[in-house]
Amino acid sequence: MAKKRPAGFTLLEILLVLAIGAAAYVAVLGVPGRGISSAELKSSARVLASGLRTAQATAMATRRDALLTLDLDSHDFEVPGAMPPRHLPDKLDLKLYTAQSEVASEKRGSIRFYPDGSSTGGRITVSSGERKYLVDVDWLTGRVTIQE
Repeated sequence: MAKKRPAGFTLLEILLVLAIGAAAYVAVLGVPGRGISSAELKSSARVLASGLRTAQATAMATRRDALLTLDLDSHDFEVPGAMPPRHLPDKLDLKLYTAQSEVASEKRGSIRFYPDGSSTGGRITVSSGERKYLVDVDWLTGRVTIQE
């Protein structure tokens, strides 16, 4: 009579399942510590878009020009008089495209909104490695959009 094998899994089977799970994790989420996660990247783009919308709403409510000023070195941005400075993760790569009149220095610039809702227009690129989001501001309407 053959000896019955006890029910359960062997150590080798458990290690094999763990190795497959770890490989799937790396494939889907990337290697931990290598930049920032996709969720943090998207969240940063949304925070910037919210700041731009705040600047537009402030300009329209106060009937005065309002600026969102971005410092590319410190990763800080603010809307003076409407919201305190906000900090974005340091591992982000930021690029600002705006009107020449709004460039304060090589690493600092603004996007201006006017009382009628229009703006100088521009784009803030939020990226990490190959992944990026484009936060665009239409100059005519001041509409803020996020593109992947």
